[in-house]
Amino acid sequence: MKYERLIIEKKEYVMLKRLLNVSGHTGDESIKTSIIKLSAELTDAKIIDNHEIPSDVVRFNSNVTISSSEGWERTIQLVMPSERNFKEGKISVLTPMGAALFGYASGDEVEWQFPSGFKKIKIKQVEQEPYYNSLDVSI
Repeated sequence: MKYERLIIEKKEYVMLKRLLNVSGHTGDESIKTSIIKLSAELTDAKIIDNHEIPSDVVRFNSNVTISSSEGWERTIQLVMPSERNFKEGKISVLTPMGAALFGYASGDEVEWQFPSGFKKIKIKQVEQEPYYNSLDVSI
């Protein structure tokens, strides 16, 4: 892991915790497993101000190029659940893939349980959108 632990911006941390609390009651076992694992990883995450967050850390609205040991590569955008659109490559942070990537950085390899089984995903590149105003959380 590039930065030794997950790195998350303060407002995004608050929003993510809220989303995880609400979503913990899902009937989908793969989502439930991912939520539990991400919640556990958050206990050791480094929570920092927006101006301190490295540009290569996966966060809300990041465009992330990933590859798998199975040989595929794709670019996705990590979004709030209400903005998900699989056809446009917009993946909710509450899906197994979204939960697996959040807070990691380019160059990191993530091992995660997906609906199709245990997989290793490599984060090849992270690009941030110039701004993200859909996240309005008061701390």
